[in-house]
Amino acid sequence: MNLKAILALCVILYGSQPVQAQFDYTVNPDNTITITGYSVPGGPVGSLTIPTNISGLTVTSIGERAFFVCNSLTSVTIPGSVISIGEEAFENCTRLTSVTMANGVTSIGENAFDFCASLTGVTIPGSVTNIGEDAFEEDTSLTSVAIPGSVTSIGYDTFLLCSALTSVTMANGITYIGEGAFAQCTSLTSVTIPGSVTNIGEDAFVSCSALTSVYFQGNAPAADSTVFANDNNPTVYYLPGTTGWSSPFASRQALLWNPLIQTSGTNFGVQSNQFGFKITGTPHISIVVEGCTNLTSPVWTPLQTFTFTGGLVYFSEPFLPNSPGRFYRISPP
Repeated sequence: MNLKAILALCVILYGSQPVQAQFDYTVNPDNTITITGYSVPGGPVGSLTIPTNISGLTVTSIGERAFFVCNSLTSVTIPGSVISIGEEAFENCTRLTSVTMANGVTSIGENAFDFCASLTGVTIPGSVTNIGEDAFEEDTSLTSVAIPGSVTSIGYDTFLLCSALTSVTMANGITYIGEGAFAQCTSLTSVTIPGSVTNIGEDAFVSCSALTSVYFQGNAPAADSTVFANDNNPTVYYLPGTTGWSSPFASRQALLWNPLIQTSGTNFGVQSNQFGFKITGTPHISIVVEGCTNLTSPVWTPLQTFTFTGGLVYFSEPFLPNSPGRFYRISPP
């Protein structure tokens, strides 16, 4: 066999072998793996997928500071075999833009992703029960976050100084919003608090300068005058049938959010080629009328926004006899 053939064979044999990323790790007493770092100088470059096993053993955790200041890391995918992400595991990964966690992760440690200034998106699965203090602090590019109801408590300063955050979704199941949890989130304009929340810590939304409305879905939680301090005078809204409310709440005006479509009377129905109806509600509340054509797979489209001045508004739109039927609902802005 000539030299070229030997080299070709070597390439084929080498290329057929799986290449294991160079992770540092420890073997736990239960024969599982904790990843403690990356053995290549400078850390991982670009996208990184955490393996489900190394040397035949299951990877169940990412250790403390495992990828601390890995400035060339741009995205990370964490499999469902990983149960816990340690403290400061990805802290100061300044080029990290996205984090995807599979269902299986239960704990995100303190400071796990703080100071990740390029992080725009993170998927928190429904298996997560604990998010540690400062976990996403000063992630200044993070625009939206959805927190599942499996998380009962949002910790101290969890999203502090996330200045680009415009959308926060909290599922029912969360009972406590911790001190400073969303402090200085200066792009946040509106937030909905699920009915399961019973306590809001000091300064939870302090200095959220763009915050104008806070919608509560349940009874009034325990909260003091610091919760919305230094905000631009947001209004608190609560629902009919809930208890414990008075105005002011946490030093802010509280209004009953009770819009109701009037389905009777002379203004309901088709008039002058317009279909319309009256909506009543507490003065000064704001609403959005939305419509869809299919309740089986609804796609709700915003149609018009109103602010009540005297407790009554009128909605109408062109009536098209041959168009699909339209369903309507009222939502907060």
